[in-house]
Amino acid sequence: MGDDVSEAVEESLAQETYGLLLAEITSARLAGGSVIQQRRLASQYAVSRSPMRHALSRLEGEGLLVRDERGVLCVRVITLKDYLNSLTMRMLLEPTAAALAAPGADEEHVGRLLASLDIIEADPEPDPEEVWRSDDALHDFIADHSDNPFMSATIAEMRRYTTIFERQMALTRVKPGVAEHREIIMALASHDAERARKAMASHLEIVRQGVLSNY
Repeated sequence: MGDDVSEAVEESLAQETYGLLLAEITSARLAGGSVIQQRRLASQYAVSRSPMRHALSRLEGEGLLVRDERGVLCVRVITLKDYLNSLTMRMLLEPTAAALAAPGADEEHVGRLLASLDIIEADPEPDPEEVWRSDDALHDFIADHSDNPFMSATIAEMRRYTTIFERQMALTRVKPGVAEHREIIMALASHDAERARKAMASHLEIVRQGVLSNY
């Protein structure tokens, strides 16, 4: 019984550590090319080396950590090519996900998405972290409500790469995507699958053009 409890605690710590490290990587606070020092990170997050090792192994398996030519574990550098390839996958999948999500989009969730967007739009200088949280909430909602776990998982994986790349760029727009997001949300609110499809496709193309013009 004691061993089972110990294993459960370690598994929980590994999951929590993974989540914290994933957030550091996707926010670009742990920058591409950074060398991963397991002992230092274990001390920083106040966990033993075992859950840290499991978390790092998982991130390496997901391609967010890589080995350099010396075999040293580092944060993956997301190149423009990586970004464009990932965005192409999103452009293939997310418009369909939006169309699938629209018919069953519930009023409560859509209302929360709209309220978050209203707050950002009303603020002349919104907190960038709040903008990203609103972005995540909308795209995650659509992926999750596509009712296709394979599509949802692929979108989530591709969004990690595009988010890392975009967050390490100095974008010119203070409120990127607000107008496009509103159109997507209104399509969800009206349960209009084709409108949602077109709105998402337009949004992703605008994102692509914006990044290319700033690169």
